[in-house]
Amino acid sequence: MVLELAREKELIGQGYKFVAGVDEVGRGPVAGPIVSAAVIMDPAKPAIKGINDSKLLSAKKRLELREKIIENSLCWSAAEVSNYTIDKEGISLSNRLVLKQAVNKLKIKPDFVLIDFFKIPDLGIKSESVTHGDSKIYSIACASILAKVYRDDLMNKQAEKYPEYHFHTNKGYLTKKHLEAITEYGWTSIHRLSFWPVSAML
Repeated sequence: MVLELAREKELIGQGYKFVAGVDEVGRGPVAGPIVSAAVIMDPAKPAIKGINDSKLLSAKKRLELREKIIENSLCWSAAEVSNYTIDKEGISLSNRLVLKQAVNKLKIKPDFVLIDFFKIPDLGIKSESVTHGDSKIYSIACASILAKVYRDDLMNKQAEKYPEYHFHTNKGYLTKKHLEAITEYGWTSIHRLSFWPVSAML
């Protein structure tokens, strides 16, 4: 399915000038932050071919599309919530917090926000939650790609600091090698203490 700016243009036709899409990545990993990105795509520019849910794209394709998304956007932002906040506040609250932060960091304040699945309490902007929005709504899919590339870059830097944990390949998700590393070396400063297996080791 080719994603177009259908919903965005529909909302613009209803009088909303700036329509943003927002999505998050990193709910499931046992290490690293949760990250979100928000983006307002330029409705005057044609939809970029190949835009889809970031999980369905290769790392190479995501990097390629990221540059095109930035070129075709009016503005974009990224936000992150640390593993410490996740441990203190829980993943659900952290998820909503990081989505709200990304929207609030946009240089242009949107009139309407399209969100993948979640609702953002106290956003103060009209919004719509779309189930599987990252595979249905163009600007949400663009946000998912921006967020994924941003978080992958963060985890690649952590891989240089903690090479034993293979963060460059697992991005903080619990693979066999990652579990073996935690078992052998313990946890790092970026591991989520409230997530298994670290929670069982405390």
